[in-house]
Amino acid sequence: MILFLCTTIAVSFLVVACSNDTPSKQKTENADEIESDTKKTSGDEKQKIELPDTPLQKKDKNEQVTALQQALDFIGYPVDISSEFDDLTTWALTDIQLQSEDLYATGMYEDDTRKYIQKVLDGEATIEVGKALTKPKHPNAYPETIENPYDILAVANKKHALPEEYEPNDLVTPDIRFPFEEDLPKKKMRQIAADAIEALFNAGDEAGVNLFGQSGYRSFDRQVAIFASYTERHGEEHANTYSAKAGESEHQTGLVMDVTSQDIGLQINTDFGTTDEGKWLQEHAHEFGFIIRYPEDKVEITKYQYEPWHIRYVGKKAAAEIYKNNSTLEEYLELQ
Repeated sequence: MILFLCTTIAVSFLVVACSNDTPSKQKTENADEIESDTKKTSGDEKQKIELPDTPLQKKDKNEQVTALQQALDFIGYPVDISSEFDDLTTWALTDIQLQSEDLYATGMYEDDTRKYIQKVLDGEATIEVGKALTKPKHPNAYPETIENPYDILAVANKKHALPEEYEPNDLVTPDIRFPFEEDLPKKKMRQIAADAIEALFNAGDEAGVNLFGQSGYRSFDRQVAIFASYTERHGEEHANTYSAKAGESEHQTGLVMDVTSQDIGLQINTDFGTTDEGKWLQEHAHEFGFIIRYPEDKVEITKYQYEPWHIRYVGKKAAAEIYKNNSTLEEYLELQ
């Protein structure tokens, strides 16, 4: 009787032990299976991400933008997959571009940026979301202080100012004519604009017009001094019709060059618009991505007087549309 009882207990203990071991083992196998499936799914998702081959920029709205936004979302950027190239999309691209030494920080999507994003998707390069440029707090709202000053279409005017500390990180001196020899900051432009203005000047030479660069980049502090000087001579109200307060000057973007010609003694005045150089520039600047930023008939919109000498780089696509519609950057972006 005692022997039977002991045997029964031993068998029961063995059964319980075995039954406890089986679910545990099954659980582990299931976990491995789930993890394997997850990895497989992630890999499949990765393979499905196809970057568009078409250059894109702010205001574009199509399926290619959707594909780009899906890729940005996949690598961690909190963008809206809306098919519209908006401020968040511009911010994400700018942040990526700023983290690569080989890319222009423009906020636009072009071939070099596509190749770099593909490397990120393939695990051959890494980015950290928001490392180089903080996510905008007011996307698509155009706040008083510009949140992405690297944006090629950033609007600096009397309502929207550049951050005081902003200085483009890719300023270079374009290989064009200047009426002075000194190596001054006002010779400089951002690399993408410098490349474009070199092509513009070369085309002008071929057409028989001789343009000269007069004034490009200006720092925030330099604009403080300039505006103060004009205010002292003419009063603030009058000065504000032809000169910008610090932060509100497009020159701080590094995307601007004031140009002139020998026909007006290499000066900066409205007579430039009547010269062969001024007329040629009016007709052809857009072909190289530039616009006449302050047209004669748009003072009520720009809030600045006519400046036929002031050209601003916005990229060929935007420049062509602005030229075709005889509009301004404000109108192109539908700013109030």
